[in-house]
Formats: sequence, C-alpha cells, structure tokens
Amino acid sequence: GLGMRLTDCYSFPRQMMFGALSPRNDSLISLMGNEVGIQCKKMGIHINYAPVADLNSNPKNPVIGTRSFGEDKQRVTRKAQLYAQAMQKCGIIAVAKHFPGHGDTDVDSHKGLPVINHTKAFVDSVDTYPFRRMCSLGVRGIMVAHVQMNAYDNRKGMPATTSEAIVTDLLRKEMGYKGLIITDGMDMVGLTQKYSRGE
Repeated sequence: GLGMRLTDCYSFPRQMMFGALSPRNDSLISLMGNEVGIQCKKMGIHINYAPVADLNSNPKNPVIGTRSFGEDKQRVTRKAQLYAQAMQKCGIIAVAKHFPGHGDTDVDSHKGLPVINHTKAFVDSVDTYPFRRMCSLGVRGIMVAHVQMNAYDNRKGMPATTSEAIVTDLLRKEMGYKGLIITDGMDMVGLTQKYSRGE
C-alpha cells in the first residue's frame, strides 16, 4: 500500500502475515486490497505493483521472504488473486510479480543476476504456476524479474526481462497473456550488469 512509499499513510502487514491466515479468514485480504485500491485512487495512482506472486521456496532468498504469501503454490495463488481482484474492482491495475518466479533464488536482483537452474517441467509446475493461474483469472499487469531462467533461455547473463523466449514466447504466446507487461526496476544490477543505461 501507500505506506511503503509515503510516511503519512497506513502500512499494512507484509504478505507473509496474510499468508498465515487460514482460508476461512482470507476475506481479510480482499478487505486490504479494497482499502489499498481506495487509497491509490484518492492519490491519483492507477497502477500498484502488487501482489507478489512468488513462492517463498528458498530460505536463503534475501529479497522475497516476507513479501510472499508463502510456499504453497495454490494458497499463494488464491491469496494473490484475492488481493489483485479487490484492487481491480476499485479501478486500479494490479501487477503480479516477479515473473517467471523469483522465489527460489539466493541472490537479490537489486545487487546481481539470480540464476535458476530448474528443469522446464519443474518451473512450469512450481515457479510459473501462480502467474499462469492469475493470467487466466484476469490480472491486468505482470512484472518480469531480472532473473536468468535457464530452462527457457540459458544464454549467459540474460535476464528474463529482456528475453524474447520468456516475455514473448512464454508469457504472450504460450500463456496467452494479453495484459500489461512491465519490467522490474531499470536501475537494478540484475539488468545493468548486462546493459548500459542507454541500452
């Protein structure tokens, strides 16, 4: 919510706290998403880079952790979808991140390029699962991560954000996603170690 960036706004708990809720209390996620949507609208903000749809699957991950709803792909998907739908009902574009999955990494993409070496079958059944489901359920935005996903593009130092195999072939064509695609921060080392600022 706005409290992440603005000092005088309410800060909601991290997604991990909502991930700990039993399914019977998941309506609280919808209530939070609605309130975040209302606050964004009042500020003239049209897009919120949330929810995080990554699985918290690597205890050594320095950047996802509490930002994730958890490690169970179905629960993460359900909770992320509730958050996204509530914001979108308020007219805010929700953005699921960090495609194709930043959860099973041990490098912070702000500081380097994480490399994921899982098989394509594993990636498709685990890492991309929440994004595949959210695409089919109408999330309006997807943020692509600065991660190297070797199952789809094993060129050395190639972040997913600039990989045609991942953005075009996987996300647009195979998954049929028609919504807004956004890159993660353009000043992050996961991208700038390969490209100059001009590029």
